[in-house]
Amino acid sequence: MATGNWHPLPQQRYREVMGMTLNIPDSVLQGLRIPEGEIAQRLRSELAIALYAQGALSLGKAAELAEMDRMPFGELVGQRGIARHYGEAEFAQDVSYTRSE
Repeated sequence: MATGNWHPLPQQRYREVMGMTLNIPDSVLQGLRIPEGEIAQRLRSELAIALYAQGALSLGKAAELAEMDRMPFGELVGQRGIARHYGEAEFAQDVSYTRSE
């Protein structure tokens, strides 16, 4: 077997390695005015919306973070009055999405 400095493709390496756990103090969780069973999903959605609004995530990636389909997430973004970031990549995703229906 050959040896050397072999590295997996970057996207493969990151899929295997990356992930994050966010620790939120109990005092903050107890202070939330959100039903206990909805906290995790709501925090994921709020983080996704904020990152999308700042331009840090595309709509598709923000929807993925929120664990929502793109269309309902896009509707949620619209309800919040957040302008859509719509470039060539998003157009290509929309074309691909409509062709798969």
